[in-house]
Parts: sequence; C-alpha cells; structure tokens
Amino acid sequence: MAPSKSGQFLLTTDAPDTVRATGTLNFATAASALAAMRDAFAKSDHPTLDLSGVDTCDSAGLACVLAALSGADQAGHHVTVCHVPAGMLALAQVCGVEPLLH
Repeated sequence: MAPSKSGQFLLTTDAPDTVRATGTLNFATAASALAAMRDAFAKSDHPTLDLSGVDTCDSAGLACVLAALSGADQAGHHVTVCHVPAGMLALAQVCGVEPLLH
C-alpha cells in the first residue's frame, strides 16, 4: 500500500531486518511514525532503516527518526540508516545532527 499525497506515513518490513519508511515525516505523522519505528526496531538486533521512500520531512520528522534511533541504541539494537533523502540530510546538516544519521 503506497501512501497518499495527503501526508501519510507507512512503515514496512518486507525484507528481513529492513524497515522501509515511505511517505511524509512531519508534525502530523511523527508520533505514529515514532511508535511504528520503535516496534520495528525492537524485532531485530541490527535493523536497517531505508528512508528512500520518504518524500517530505520537516524538523518534527527528523526528530522522530533521531528519537527512534536513540531508543533502539539504548535497547542494544544498532540501526543502520540508508538512502537518506536530500531534504532530510540538508535539514540534519543545518541542525548539526547529520552524524547521528550514519
């Protein structure tokens, strides 16, 4: 199921140990996205977060990703992040948190 252009967020785990984010990560979707990521990360010791399907990300979306990564790390689940969209990466650079996405 693909997210609509109305700002949906979808998390899928079709491939083993890969969590794929699709859609919009913003203030409206951040809380549910954070809960979904936390649940998905808890199921693997070394999951990969694929952000290639994220089409829009604001500061709340970035904070959501960082909170999910931090929570996973504290639980002993090292998450590898791949395919960070250019807009999210630029926002992370401006905020000084880009290293946390690697």
